[in-house]
Amino acid sequence: MLDPTSVAAISAVLGAVGSGMANEAGKWAWESTGGAVRRIVGREVPAPVAQDERDEVARMVHDHIRSDPRAAASWTAFAARVRRAPAATGAVRSDLPSSIRFFTDRKEAMRQLRREASRRPDGRPRIALVHGPDGMGSSTLAVHFGAQPTRLFPDGQIYADLGAGGSGGARDTGTVLRALLRQLRVPDEEMPTGTDELGAFYRDRVADRGLLVVLDHAYSAGQVRPFLTPAPGVFTILVARNPFPGIDAVRVPVGPLSDRDAVRLLTDITDKSTINAARATLPSLLQRCGGSPYALRAAAHQLSAPTLPPRPAGADGDPVRGAAEDNYRLLTPQSARLYRLMALRPWPAFDAAAAARTTGRDHDEAAELLDGLADRMLLERGTADGRYHYRPGIRAHAEAAAIREDGIAACSAALHLSLTGYADLAASAAHQALPRSWRVPAPTGGRTGRSHEDEGAALGALLAELGNLVEAVRCAEESGDPDTAVRLCRALWPLQLKAGHHEVLLPALRVGARLADARDPLSPDAGALHAQLAHTLTELKRWDEAETEARAAARAEEAAGHKRGHASAVEFLGLLRLRQWRNEEAYACFDEAGAILDTLGDQDEGTADLPRARALLERHRGRALRGSGQRAAAREKLEAALRYFRTSGDAYNTARTLTDLAGTWLDEEDTGAALPLIEAAITTLDGQNAEYQLRILRRMREDCGTE
Repeated sequence: MLDPTSVAAISAVLGAVGSGMANEAGKWAWESTGGAVRRIVGREVPAPVAQDERDEVARMVHDHIRSDPRAAASWTAFAARVRRAPAATGAVRSDLPSSIRFFTDRKEAMRQLRREASRRPDGRPRIALVHGPDGMGSSTLAVHFGAQPTRLFPDGQIYADLGAGGSGGARDTGTVLRALLRQLRVPDEEMPTGTDELGAFYRDRVADRGLLVVLDHAYSAGQVRPFLTPAPGVFTILVARNPFPGIDAVRVPVGPLSDRDAVRLLTDITDKSTINAARATLPSLLQRCGGSPYALRAAAHQLSAPTLPPRPAGADGDPVRGAAEDNYRLLTPQSARLYRLMALRPWPAFDAAAAARTTGRDHDEAAELLDGLADRMLLERGTADGRYHYRPGIRAHAEAAAIREDGIAACSAALHLSLTGYADLAASAAHQALPRSWRVPAPTGGRTGRSHEDEGAALGALLAELGNLVEAVRCAEESGDPDTAVRLCRALWPLQLKAGHHEVLLPALRVGARLADARDPLSPDAGALHAQLAHTLTELKRWDEAETEARAAARAEEAAGHKRGHASAVEFLGLLRLRQWRNEEAYACFDEAGAILDTLGDQDEGTADLPRARALLERHRGRALRGSGQRAAAREKLEAALRYFRTSGDAYNTARTLTDLAGTWLDEEDTGAALPLIEAAITTLDGQNAEYQLRILRRMREDCGTE
């Protein structure tokens, strides 16, 4: 067993706690660790980020406790208290997309996959690279293989689309890792914040499992490397259009079906009598489809036609685009227009409401048109009910048709309707998700949008549109509409504050801050977006960048005369200092923020929020004092904050402050004083959906000698 006071063990604790700052409980554990290090070392030590920095701090702690049994016992007890609980290790559900009813040929490819999946472990990762042109069935092959009954994957099959549902854009590495970990039943609050740590965490969670991992729409070795593991029980299938170098994988090409197999597929889809009756058109249809299973499925209805319609010049070179053109010609004008206009941007997963806004149709008609397009295989149905996306080749065909038939002006008008619709939806839902927050501007012009039953439902609506909102920000920038981009980014605050997803939001927030600066770098919008960017960068542990953004926010808010925003930006800087274990500087920031709040007048924005803002600053001051070893003074500040939170009925902040207070007593090893506060925090959090926070509190209670 590893000595808990060894350098390696101490460094492991620092790494584990540092990677677990995904929620308030994780941040509390990190700040507590900083205080423990300070008590042992006798001075303030900057928080480590990289492995070499963690090792250096671990050596400092080790040097001080190796000859002090009392300090060694104190560290051992502390490390046990903040250790992170392991994720569930039971079998996971299969998260593969649905397979298809008729699967033809591919016997040799299936044999290659089975051979690699069952290969004896020899230290090499089990990886297969399945590759083939769009529409040839490479993704279908991987999914069909995973759906076969086998004992090779007793812990299940997990799946991730690296190309965001075929929309054409690559998904962020951290986003994909989180999606895979959720399929492994790891709660979001237990996942590390940094992408590198997240990759190591994922590989640790799959190390002892028998799993199939399918990564669809891959395009490079660098993209897929964070997901690869040498774990002997894991078989990873990469699906790509073209093979790429840099990965030691078995290559499984997926080419066109032979005419014989193509006829077999058409027979399965229709019947023998239909095939027999189509002898005149069958050879021409097979040639047009080029052995593409997608094109064959899309063209099956043409078997009964006496002759095949002519195609425009150039369409025959690509069976997918050719099949799209054939089916497009059969659409009604209304259906064809919707097909064209929704393809102007790679929306990850749009619904009937979005289609109705863009085309001017009513919701029910748009829903019916979308369903018809999916039946003709011009749209793909998503995993969520009522959502759709395009195959990349089909979207390219639809977009080209829109430019050709609708013209630039009509396309621009349709995009404007899409952007306005998403901006209105986001502003309304954000205001309902955080109805008392001055950070979320109220909807303008009476565009209140859909009413949600509670704050959680409003946040859920934002989450459902997350990918589309980020794409809308990009679209607004490219369309020369900075006002809409900024408005969209301001509405992302509830997602940042309550739902995380910082890797996904970061590119959009960078765009928003850049556009706000271009309009006026000293405006309230610029201040707000730099503050939002500072928050996300802090959560991602990009501390130097976060400081730059927090200072930019403070300058902009001060220049604009927006006192509430100025105080908040300075408070953000203090919270960053807490995360860095720079407690004296953090306290100074909180004092500065408090002094700014004291200047607010009755007409200033955020005045109604002053009592709560001051209570939060008192709690933050208490945290900083605790971190610097001034525990009696810390309790005075924390108790003042606690009185407000209890009186106002703020259960969550009440529990957080009680936890801080208990921590000050545990720092002094006074379990008798800590225990009632811990019990009160547990009682307060009952029904608050704060299981991770409760887990730490229960561990603290155990340390007090109570089960």
